[in-house]
Parts: sequence; structure tokens; C-alpha cells
Amino acid sequence: MATDRSSQPLNVLRLRLTAWYAITFIVILLLLGVGLFVVVRRQITQQLRNSLHGATIQLARAARVRETESRTARGAVDAVEELRIPDRALYLLDSAGAPIKPDSAPQWVRDAARDASRSGETDAEISTGEEILHLHAERVRLASGRPVVAVAVASRVELEDQYADLIAAFAGAATIALVLVAGGGWLLARRSTEPAERTIEYMRRFMADAAHELRTPLAVLRSRAEVALQQERAPDAYVAALRAIDADSQRLAGIVDDLLTLARADAGERPVERRRLYLDDIALDAASGAQAIAAAKGVTVSVEEFEEAPVDGDEALVRQLVMILLDNAVKFTQPGGRVTIEVLSREARATLVVRDTGIGIPADQIGRIFERFYRGDPARTRLPGIAMRGGAGLGLSIARWIADAHDATIAIESPPNGGTVATVIFPPARDANDVSPQ
Repeated sequence: MATDRSSQPLNVLRLRLTAWYAITFIVILLLLGVGLFVVVRRQITQQLRNSLHGATIQLARAARVRETESRTARGAVDAVEELRIPDRALYLLDSAGAPIKPDSAPQWVRDAARDASRSGETDAEISTGEEILHLHAERVRLASGRPVVAVAVASRVELEDQYADLIAAFAGAATIALVLVAGGGWLLARRSTEPAERTIEYMRRFMADAAHELRTPLAVLRSRAEVALQQERAPDAYVAALRAIDADSQRLAGIVDDLLTLARADAGERPVERRRLYLDDIALDAASGAQAIAAAKGVTVSVEEFEEAPVDGDEALVRQLVMILLDNAVKFTQPGGRVTIEVLSREARATLVVRDTGIGIPADQIGRIFERFYRGDPARTRLPGIAMRGGAGLGLSIARWIADAHDATIAIESPPNGGTVATVIFPPARDANDVSPQ
């Protein structure tokens, strides 16, 4: 249920993003549609005008031909009767606007004929109350030299039909595109918010785990203090209680330090100060430090194969990485066991290998050992000689981050016969003058 509640704001965000995608696309479609309609409307209107102009030319040509063939003015009249152009009304008028053929013509046709007789040609759009008509009138001369006016008329219904077809086609395509954009927008919004969802879930789990890890040592500290204060005790008892409290506070401080390290790493606030250093020197120093802890547990720490291995990195972080691996090896090795450390230079790559003869790691847990707060099967920590010594499951997470920060690879294997092998391979060191802080 907690996961469902945490995902609700992201679902709202996805819906809003999808709505914004759809609204933006609709606005673009509207602008595109209006612009397209205006352009196409002009083109269709111009095509109609050109068609009417072509009709008047055909009428004039037919009138000249018929007049020449009949050698009488009656031939021009016959041309109007014989010429048929679909969806076009044709008129032939004299220069005064009087109809020649047909015998009668509307007043607006006569007015247009008189205008064309004076100017040469004219275009007009007339509303008859029932429909809107387009007209083109052009002055021409017959073969006899007689001036007449040829008029062609077409209904606007033709344009409206083409507009309706255009709008229907555009609306259908826009609807399909909008559905695709909405679906694609939802998928895109879901994909874009997945990292945020993983981060929120990770932070929620991290905070819960951190609170759990801090609650235990705090409860122990409080109970020890309460027990010590319940009644007067001998000085030695107070000293023992204070020492126990000190040990618990050190464990608590270690957890807080680890949490702070990871938090600074996640925020990018821990710069990696790169400089030339030698992994063999750091490993040797770390091994000598681990020997004291190992000796108290009855575990032997020894240095085996050792080669000079230059590394470009942060000395403090590299040292911390080596100490984490050694600490884990000692922690999970029973008394009488052995931990070995090797430093090699393979193909100019500094390589650190830490082996132990401890309890090993089950195959089904190998893939999770770098997860924060993961400590494996608790039953393993109750084996003879195995003591967790306050571990919070953060060490290997920090080791992984340090390796990544140095472009190194870290791998941990557990052979079938027991024990664990941790291997860290650093990239080849650059020239000393090339090394710079990051």
C-alpha cells in the first residue's frame, strides 16, 4: 500500500504531462489546420476562377468558329447553344449588357457584362439568397470585329463540397494523430518518470533501512544508560557500562559516517582528488592495520604476490576501499582461517585481490551483496567464530561507489569449496602530469 501511495503523485504527473502533450499537439493542429485551410481555400478559389476564365475563352472561340462557318451573326448564338460545360452557366451579351444568348439574363450578369466591356474582364461573387455564385466576364471580339462579352457562372457549392472533403479528411487524420500522440505521450511520460519513481522508492527504502539501523543502537544505548542509573553500583560496574555505551556509540557513529559518505556520493558532493599513487603501498599499509583486528580473532592476514602498481586516484578513498574488503574478509572468516592480499599489474592495470577461507557467500546472494543494508542470511552470522561487530550492510555499497568513481571494476566470487575472492581492477594510469582533480 505504501508503494501505491507513493506512486500516486507520479501518476498525476504522468496524466498532466500527457494532457500537456495533447493540448500542445491540438494547438499545433489548429494552427496548421487554419493555415492549411486558408492556403487550400485560396488555391481552390483560384482554380475556380481559372476554370471560369477557361470557359469564357472556349465560349469566345466557339462563337468565332460558328460565325465564320455560317458567315452570319446567328452562328455566334448557335455556339452558346451547342457548347456545354458541366456545372457552368454561359452567357453571351453585347457591350451594352443586353443578352444575346440566352434571351434573358439576371441583372447582376448584365452589370458584370457592362463592367467587363469597359475594363476588359471582371470577377464577382454574388449571393442570390439561396446560394453564392462566382462569375467571370470577359470582353472578346468575334471574327466580324463585333465586340461581345462572354460570361461564365459557377455555384459556390462546388467549393463548399471540396472544403467539406478537405475538413473531413483533415479531421480524421487529426483524430488518429491525437490518439497516437496521447498514447505516445503517456508512454513517454511513464518512461521519463520511471527514474524518478525508482529514486523515490529507493529513497523511501533507504530512509526506512537507515531508521531501522539507527534505532537499534540508539535503543541499546538508552537501555544501557537506564540500567546503569536505576540503582547505585560499584565503580567497576559504571566503568563497564560506560565502555559498553562507548562501543555502541562507536558503532552508531560508524553507521552515520557510512550514511553520510553515501549521501555525499549520491549528491556528487564528494570530489575525487586524483593524483599518482601506488596501490601496493596502500595495500601493504592496510594489511598491517587489519592484522591487529585479525590477530584478536585468530585469523591470519598475509601479503602474497606483490608488484608495483601505479593508480590515478584519491588516496583516502582507495585506502577505504582496501580496508572494507579486508574488514569483510576477516569478519566472515572463522578462527584459524586465513586472509591473503595480492597486488598485481596486469597489462598496466593495477589489480587488487583479497582472498579468505571464510564461510563464503551463497550463489543466490552474490547478486545482492552490493545493495545498501544487505547483510545476507542472518543464520550465517551465528556460525561459530563469526561476529558481525556492528556491520550495517553499507561497506560493500561504499566499495562499489569508490570503484565506480575511479572507473575501476569490482567483483566478488565465492568458490564452491568455500571462501571468498574480491577483485578490483583499476584502469591504466596516465602520465603523472596528466592527472587532475575531478
